Parts: sequence; structure tokens; C-alpha cells
Amino acid sequence: MGQEKTAAAAKVQVRPANPADASLIYGFIRGLAEYEKLLHEVEATQADVEAALFGETPRAFCDIAEADGTPVGFALWFYNYSTFRGRHGIYLEDLFVVPQARGLGAGKALLRRLAQRCQDEGLARLEWSVLDWNAPSIAFYDSLGASAQTEWIVRRLTDGPLKALAEG
Repeated sequence: MGQEKTAAAAKVQVRPANPADASLIYGFIRGLAEYEKLLHEVEATQADVEAALFGETPRAFCDIAEADGTPVGFALWFYNYSTFRGRHGIYLEDLFVVPQARGLGAGKALLRRLAQRCQDEGLARLEWSVLDWNAPSIAFYDSLGASAQTEWIVRRLTDGPLKALAEG
């Protein structure tokens, strides 16, 4: 009961990340990787994150959710483009809320901010991927009306195969 009261009393706000948040964002990335049981795959450094988000030509962006002024989560995203729709959209790369703040509305607030950006900028869609075993997240996304794109299979080139294709 006390936890419900705290959740109801917490005020969640979303703000754009700034360079001073680089360490915080990197910590959130590692927290997400740990939750997904993929911490061993994190190669990025805090300097990489800082350069990508706050360098001379940023190609990725980040919003921070705060509950009563305390950072509790983040959304890291970038613009994509749909040739079929003829408009840009947003691809949400990472969404993470620290375990002790789940249920406060921070995840929904972060997604709402991205949806608002899509509406304000005339973007065609907001999309993301979720691991197939992550039932709590899938249920949350379903509750928002998100649809699974089961007819599409993600393909990826990295490391050796990427290099081999580039070198022809």
C-alpha cells in the first residue's frame, strides 16, 4: 500500500538530455543491458555515448525521465525514414526505467514525449524492437495500442560480415 501511495505522489517529467547527463545515460544503458542479460555485449563507452549524443553532428538523441527531480529512466532515439509513407519517423533504440521506479509512469511519459514529437513534426511513425521473452514490456506496449510487426524479420550485419561486404 505504501508503494502505491509513493507511485501516485511521484511527479514524472521528461526533459531533453544534456552533456552533463552522459554518465547517467551510460549507466542507464548498462542497466538496460543487465536487465536484458546482455551486459557482456556492451562495447560502448561513456565517451562513445557522449560523442554520439552531444558531439558536433549528433545523430542520436535522448530524453530523461525524472520522478520528483530524480532521473529514473531514458529514451534514446533517432530519426528514420519510410519510403512507403514518404515521411520521417522515430526509431526508439532504448527505453529503460530503473526497477525501483517502475509503475510511476516514467516509461509511458517517455513514449508520450516521443509520440508528441511525432505529432508536432508530422512524422509518420514511432517504432522499436522488443525481445520476444520480455513479457512485461510487450504487455505494456500492447496496452498502449502498439502492434507487433510479425511479418518483418530484422536482419543485421556487424563485425566481420559487415567488413567483408564493405570490402567487396
